[in-house]
Amino acid sequence: MTTYRTRRHLGVVSLLLLVLAAALVPTSSSAAAGDWWDPVARPAPDSGIGVTGEPFKGTNAAGEVRGFVDAHNHVMANEAFGGRLICGRPFSAKGIADALKDCPEHYPDGSLAVFDFITGGGDGKHDPVGWPTFEDWPAHDSLTHQQNYYAWIERAWRGGQRVMVNDLVTNGVICSVYFFKDRGCDEMTSIRLQAKLTYDMQAYVDGMYGGPGKGWFRIVTDSAQARDVIAQGKLAVVLGVETSEPFGCKQVLDIAQCDRADIDAGLDELYALGVRSMFLCHKFDNALCGVRFDEGALGTAINVGQFLSTGTFWRTETCAGPQHDNPIGLASAPRAEEKLPAGVEVPSYDEDARCNVRGLTELGEYAVRGMMERNMMLEIDHMSVKATGRVLDIFEAASYPGVISSHSWMDLDWTERVYGLGGFVAQYMHGSEGFVDEADRTEALRDEYGVGYGYGTDMNGVGGWPAPRGADAPNPVTYPFRSVDGGSVLDRQTTGERTWDLNTDGAAHYGLVPDWIEDIRRVGGQHVVDDLFRGAESYLGTWGASERHRAGVNLADGATATASSAEWNPFTSYAPGRAVDGDRGTRWASDWSDDQWLRVDLGTTHQVGRVTLDWERAYGTSYRVDLSTDGTNWRTVWSTTSGDGGLDTAVFTPAPARHLRVRFLDRGTEWGYSIREVGVHGR
Repeated sequence: MTTYRTRRHLGVVSLLLLVLAAALVPTSSSAAAGDWWDPVARPAPDSGIGVTGEPFKGTNAAGEVRGFVDAHNHVMANEAFGGRLICGRPFSAKGIADALKDCPEHYPDGSLAVFDFITGGGDGKHDPVGWPTFEDWPAHDSLTHQQNYYAWIERAWRGGQRVMVNDLVTNGVICSVYFFKDRGCDEMTSIRLQAKLTYDMQAYVDGMYGGPGKGWFRIVTDSAQARDVIAQGKLAVVLGVETSEPFGCKQVLDIAQCDRADIDAGLDELYALGVRSMFLCHKFDNALCGVRFDEGALGTAINVGQFLSTGTFWRTETCAGPQHDNPIGLASAPRAEEKLPAGVEVPSYDEDARCNVRGLTELGEYAVRGMMERNMMLEIDHMSVKATGRVLDIFEAASYPGVISSHSWMDLDWTERVYGLGGFVAQYMHGSEGFVDEADRTEALRDEYGVGYGYGTDMNGVGGWPAPRGADAPNPVTYPFRSVDGGSVLDRQTTGERTWDLNTDGAAHYGLVPDWIEDIRRVGGQHVVDDLFRGAESYLGTWGASERHRAGVNLADGATATASSAEWNPFTSYAPGRAVDGDRGTRWASDWSDDQWLRVDLGTTHQVGRVTLDWERAYGTSYRVDLSTDGTNWRTVWSTTSGDGGLDTAVFTPAPARHLRVRFLDRGTEWGYSIREVGVHGR
């Protein structure tokens, strides 16, 4: 009897709650009467969007998705660096006044905006009031204020963007030395929080559109899912990671602070969080790879951080090839340098030594191969040229396409190698003139490889963004203007009491990305924007090819090997079989003379179209690859006179062969020829 009354009471309460909900929220009929792209319950007050018209849906006649791709953004960077370096949030359940407010220490006049002072050289002073006045921020040259409010991202989506990579980002050393923080500095803890909040933001947007799955902000974990989201006219959000010590892999005095188990556990955890692309090093040399330097005062400040983190400053050497790292420069950064121990100074650098001595470490190579096994995409920006060269060698040896340059931080001479692998390239969000110049420089390559182009806004990434060209500049953006697809009309964007105009304000926040694209169209012409509009399809092409990749069988693994000679050593063997035992820790080495050969019997006839040689330091500059079906009659299928060691890949038209022979003609060192592993593949 009591149970019955209790259940009846709960039923009455539930009914009352349903009635109350029906009175407070739009009904299904009212929602149905609205346009699919408009929310049924946007927070009030809130930012304006400044866009009218229906976002485009579906695919083109060839079945390809359309739209722009931002390959590098930091939506949740306010949670990085201890939580107080980037002020403001991309969303808040309490509303826009809570989301877009300055850090407490910036009041009353911004005098304690220390990071602005360190990186920009100014005094950091500004009006700290955000909502509703926004007198001084966000701005194109403000490095410590939120630029990714959800409504501004919504405007970019409405303006034609269909892919956004949200790189979860932090830096433990910057966190530890920054004066203000409200949490610990462990990098992986911050990454986990940022991932969670990105999913929370998806739920926040869903809530405006009537429930789970209904919003335009969609986190995707595979390329097919992304294509489906874009075909619905929504924004596919990909999770990436950009941090200096992934998996705790820092190095102190050149000693790694992680091992292979840490890397495997870290990659598995990130994959489970939905991360599908990542950097292995960023800003500081770590146990995985050396970095591409920063320049000027910021570079000096980061070099100080490098010392505080690792116990060593950056070290340089003369570059081995045409690629080079950024010049470090000698600009002072007094507020950073005062953090150094007494008597320690930032070293000077030879202008002719432009390359980081650190490349890809053995642990770094293990991490690269671990990402390949998980079909993840690797970001090569921020890697030293020595590390990048090795990564590209590894990918070419495996025909792995998952390489991304997302914001102009690789040496541009790598561009064709990236495209040749099937990778994707995006340019940093430079001003329209500079962006167009670089886009035009690489247009012929994009045409040759049939690919689109991307941009990396790096918003909230402490980088600086396009300044205003000025109202009197040639071909200014005129408002309102039509989106690239022609279906939407964009006017000036307003949030609170502030209205932004790209001509006079520059790219102050994410909502001005469509305006910046219109500026590119006016400055550079429709062809540049057309390449950008094909960006989403190309990015997903790289991602999909990475997902479909399967490691090829090495036909030489465990095969019988013979050689013209083998170096004698009383303590270890350098026999020919060491080059086909599947262990990079062993190697074959010849006598110290030219004109040597290594021969592999595959046991039976196979189609052979790709051969890889993983050299030890003693490499060949001139050598050739011969094939034979009977071991007597040989045919040369590939040769080079410009070998430079490392990991070489010979690709040729597949042909039947049981026997493979590499003829070494000229040495690149005073020693003989020495190979860790030979790979033989069908294609």
